[in-house]
Amino acid sequence: LPMFGIDRVYELDRLDAAVRTTLDARTQNAVTATLWALRDPKQARAAGLVGDRLLDAGDPSEVIYSFTLYERVGNANLLRVQTDNFDGPLNVNEGVRLELGSTAKLRTVVTYLEIVAALHEQLAGRSPAELRGPAPARDDRLTRWAVEWIAAHPGAGLEATLEAALDRRYSASPGETFFTGGGVHRFSNFDPADDGSTPTVREALERSINLPFIRLMRDVVAYCRERVPGSSARVLEDASDPARTVYLLRYADRDGRTFVRRFYRKYAGVSPDAALATLLGAARRTPRSIAVVLRSVRPDSNPDDLARLLAEHLPGSSLTEAAARRTFADADPAKLGLQDRGWLARVHPLELWTVAYLRAHPGATLDDALARSEDARRATYAWLFTTRLKSAQDIRIRTLLEVEAFLEIRRSWRRLGYPFDDLVPSYATAIGSSGDRPASLAELVGIVQSGGVRLPMVRVERMEFATDTPYETVLARAEPSGERVLAPEVAHAVRGLLRGVVERGTARRVAGALTLSSGRVVEIGGKTGTGDNRAERFGAHGQVVESRAVNRTATFVFCLDDRFFGTVTAYVPGERSGRYRFTSALPVTLLRDLLPAIRPILERPEGN
Repeated sequence: LPMFGIDRVYELDRLDAAVRTTLDARTQNAVTATLWALRDPKQARAAGLVGDRLLDAGDPSEVIYSFTLYERVGNANLLRVQTDNFDGPLNVNEGVRLELGSTAKLRTVVTYLEIVAALHEQLAGRSPAELRGPAPARDDRLTRWAVEWIAAHPGAGLEATLEAALDRRYSASPGETFFTGGGVHRFSNFDPADDGSTPTVREALERSINLPFIRLMRDVVAYCRERVPGSSARVLEDASDPARTVYLLRYADRDGRTFVRRFYRKYAGVSPDAALATLLGAARRTPRSIAVVLRSVRPDSNPDDLARLLAEHLPGSSLTEAAARRTFADADPAKLGLQDRGWLARVHPLELWTVAYLRAHPGATLDDALARSEDARRATYAWLFTTRLKSAQDIRIRTLLEVEAFLEIRRSWRRLGYPFDDLVPSYATAIGSSGDRPASLAELVGIVQSGGVRLPMVRVERMEFATDTPYETVLARAEPSGERVLAPEVAHAVRGLLRGVVERGTARRVAGALTLSSGRVVEIGGKTGTGDNRAERFGAHGQVVESRAVNRTATFVFCLDDRFFGTVTAYVPGERSGRYRFTSALPVTLLRDLLPAIRPILERPEGN
């Protein structure tokens, strides 16, 4: 037990131990019993969980429900309930990375409001002449808006600025294509009726409309891109900027490593003959392509080897023996660079290199392949450094700038409890593509509820060992202190947004659902999210040729009054999740059903 300062343990014939947790046993048992009962289809129907956007399809007994409830007491968030109806080691609440859909919009809007607060601090108090100074970058819409709004409202405080930022409007049209994540993407709204609207940020969060958040994330990325330390986002405007070469070298290294990893995993452990057959199956079916593939991966081959491959893969070929020998000679790697050979074969150059390398070094590790591929990667991307290809260069530079911006966004999210070290560098992160954990969302709502202070999440109060013996040891938690991670004005604005989701938005089912014995209606706020996680395979023209269900999730992260907060999650793992159509309406309805079970803990005085 070195973490507690104990460096010696005595062996006793009898060692009594007791642990005092923060869990409320009565509430824990009541909620657990309710969740297990919902595995019975009759009970699920009686609870109102069967219907449109609920359990209108699929077997109710296969849905895993998870519930957590925290209470803020002093300078700590005490875990009062943590339970599920899964008889196994999986902890849905904090043990896996789940795509939780629109709950990511909550993280996105918090980041947006933090940016507005930073701009207010930077610009408020400046004279009109100073505000008319050097114009922000063309893509930096957030700074442009802040300059214009503050100039039009001199003396406005941060609260007013944040409210004005929430009233900015974004189009919900799905008609635009977006270059993000290294490619061109289109997005859709859950409800096509929203397609023609232009909601405010506030309305888009309440109704969980996707396209406004895609566009909001684009603005957040543009703002961060301009402020990345050492970055030069304006390098896109100047073809002669020497920083372009630096970015292109970084792109070539990053992209090349990605492909070497991919091809190593594809061919590691595969026999040389099988690897050659796979390559030939993907290459052009011409004598020259077959010769290029052969000589790239088998430098010791001869014209007779090519003749055998031509007979196998081009049985109708009328190529003479002399012509075949000329084709073999023309495919000499000494005459053709790696990039040219890849183009002639219509195979990625690094795939040719990887197969050849593994044939020569069958025991090589991935790290070995990455280390030895530097020259091959440089040769593969040599074309990118031609100045006449500025548009192609811009695409690659823009991709790297976006990656850098998401590193900044990730730092903000991590500070507010995001559990992972990476974000998908794509606008789709605003609608859930980077994944999350219910427990981490609960921590974010706890920060908001406590006015921007991050408090420790506590589940054990006290541990007692060897009671009434000479070795009696008591371990009790020290009184923790919180850390301010969010401006109180931002936390207050977000708290209002959470209430709006319940009062007017996607969680209306639970509005006004609980009245205490005093007659006071419990104030409920929260954010919903649905994740339909699928593994998709695309065709040559971008069309989906296969879609396989991986899991389905629906989450409601909530706060009750000023003391309690938590999450409700519904989860179906595996391909069977494709049979379900439930949305976040399911956990919202479930919370409504659980409120009577947790009412006693809400009624009692704080900390009891």
